[in-house]
Amino acid sequence: MAARGPLVSVCLPARDEARTIAAIVREAVRLDVIDEVVVIDDGSRDDTAGVAQAAGARVVREASVLMDAGPGSGKGNAMWKSLFVCNGDVICWLDADLRNFHGEYIERLCAPLLADADTMFVKAFYTRPFEGAPTGGGRVTELVARPLLSLLFPKLADIVQPLGGEYAARRSAVEVLPFVGGWGVELGLLVDVVDLVGREAVAQVDLGTRIHRNRPLDELAPQALAVIATALRRAHLVPDQTAPFVELLRTAPDGTVDAQPVEVRERPPIITVPEYRARFGRPR
Repeated sequence: MAARGPLVSVCLPARDEARTIAAIVREAVRLDVIDEVVVIDDGSRDDTAGVAQAAGARVVREASVLMDAGPGSGKGNAMWKSLFVCNGDVICWLDADLRNFHGEYIERLCAPLLADADTMFVKAFYTRPFEGAPTGGGRVTELVARPLLSLLFPKLADIVQPLGGEYAARRSAVEVLPFVGGWGVELGLLVDVVDLVGREAVAQVDLGTRIHRNRPLDELAPQALAVIATALRRAHLVPDQTAPFVELLRTAPDGTVDAQPVEVRERPPIITVPEYRARFGRPR
């Protein structure tokens, strides 16, 4: 009998994605390479949970997981909790707002991990249409994340989509890393994984074209600030490495100042959580 390969979990952190999540789940559950599809419902106000469950996913409310672990919010917090919820040795995370999703995306993301034991982390790259043009999406990526990597972490300058939400990892590589709670999670994980296992253990795969919801420019400023704060923390260029929020200050033409808190709180490596160690048989 052939040896069983690693268990593979597909996880979608989701909030108010009822319009798109069912199609993604249906594509994922039909794949032989996948052992489970899990949706972490992060406080949705629409029927994301019901739609995902009807499509074949196991749905878990973020608020019901590791309730004694203290406060947290944002996508990265849901991803951190997914390590406790999912069973896989390999976890493939997907954004839940993709409009042109194909099951082969998952197969491509997981293939380097299943083929090479030395590969620890796989990032997707793609072109991103914007307002009818074939390119132009990913504004925070192109104007903030990639310049920051070029300046502060030049060995990562070849990562095409550092903020892309489609990636896969070995549990053993990410359970020992902190997770930024908000929008900084992708950049934080990328920098930390490379610091842990080396650039050669990170692969990239081409997923063609990515079509998803594009946010208005004013909604991108908090994301940009979270990415900047995460990069500066990883480069040890800010004095306070532990503040849960940073403030985005914006002044209107009439002089009114708006102060918006932006989540930069980090969850500790989940391997430090006793419930996690007990569930997965990790040593104290």
